[in-house]
Amino acid sequence: MAIPIRMQEVWLKNHVAVGPRIGVRAVWRENHKKTEKPVRIREVWQENLEKEFRIIQSVLGQYPNVSMDIEFPGVVYQSDKHYSLLSPSECYLMMKKNVDALKIIQFGLTLSDAQGNLPNLGTEFCYVWEFNFQDFDVDNDLHNPESIDLLKRQGIDFLKNKQKGIRSPQFARLFMLSGLSFRLDPLWLDRNRRTLVTFHGTYDFGFLIKILIQRELPHNLSDFMMLIRVHFGITVYDMKQMIGFCGLYGGLEQVATSLKIKRMAGKSHQAGSDSLLTMQTYMELRKSYFNGPRMVLLNKFNYILTGLTKVC
Repeated sequence: MAIPIRMQEVWLKNHVAVGPRIGVRAVWRENHKKTEKPVRIREVWQENLEKEFRIIQSVLGQYPNVSMDIEFPGVVYQSDKHYSLLSPSECYLMMKKNVDALKIIQFGLTLSDAQGNLPNLGTEFCYVWEFNFQDFDVDNDLHNPESIDLLKRQGIDFLKNKQKGIRSPQFARLFMLSGLSFRLDPLWLDRNRRTLVTFHGTYDFGFLIKILIQRELPHNLSDFMMLIRVHFGITVYDMKQMIGFCGLYGGLEQVATSLKIKRMAGKSHQAGSDSLLTMQTYMELRKSYFNGPRMVLLNKFNYILTGLTKVC
């Protein structure tokens, strides 16, 4: 979705504290020595969407590590082949078929500095974000019943989402204007310092790209990967591809438990909480397995997304 640059400049002028060069600099100047504060999840609905994106934009420059998680209605199409036998192109087309047919439920976002600090916004708490969408109608839209039952048990209120949730076109516009996407961000040099982290993130990227471009995913894998680079810069990690190198296996919860990481807020299968656990796990992996001279080994996993690309 193309947005005129003039519209971006007007939005920035009206909504953000602008620093000495084009773009946003933080309203809250925070101490980046490692601190421990309770974490709160900021619930985002249609009514507070613009406010929360202004907050995110105001602190993003101080927190170059970004993790995300997406909740969606499960997988409804399966390949006749075992997953491990699919080529990257076949994996992509299967993911595309599902993502094109389904609608997002939640998007979770966590921001962190190099020490693992989260934004505190000048309060006694640290914060992560959980965006709740109105797109999905549990009574009428395609879904996997087992996935929906799980999400209900974990506390997702589908009726509230339908009544008060975010409209995805507006989310896409504000996401790009906030600087989370580099598609419209004039501070293009930040591409060199931003890191985006997921866990088994193929579907996360699929749903997010679908929302940002406001149409079905491209027909071939190379175009999809190019869209990820255009929107998210030069450093993207899928931790599912990193954990085998570290001698770890399983899903996010199992890996976090192996690393003795405790969930700091929320429940599993809630996007805000899972994005936070993803960031906690990434920071612990860096500390334990990619510290000092071994940091260069992270390059091996850059843009290696589960099923879509292979470790060299």
